[in-house]
Amino acid sequence: MAYYVYILKSLSDQSYYKGFTENPIIRLEQHNNAESKYTSSKIPWKLVYLECFEQKKDALIREKRLKKYSHQQIEQLISSGKNCLSDLRTFISAG
Repeated sequence: MAYYVYILKSLSDQSYYKGFTENPIIRLEQHNNAESKYTSSKIPWKLVYLECFEQKKDALIREKRLKKYSHQQIEQLISSGKNCLSDLRTFISAG
């Protein structure tokens, strides 16, 4: 099983949200359907960054670190291109 740490960007106010999930597609839908109290006021959300992990504990450690990042650090991370978002897009296209 894979575990993911993700970053969402609010298209309404350009803020970021960092989280952990086992299914990034369903989790994004939950955020955009106002099923998450914290993010419901900033809909719509776009998935802009995704990291994949084999171990749940590693993903949770990474999520905790990312939550401490500044807005600028998050933007640098996203622009680095070092994520598995393209793998997810390929998977969705093939499905």
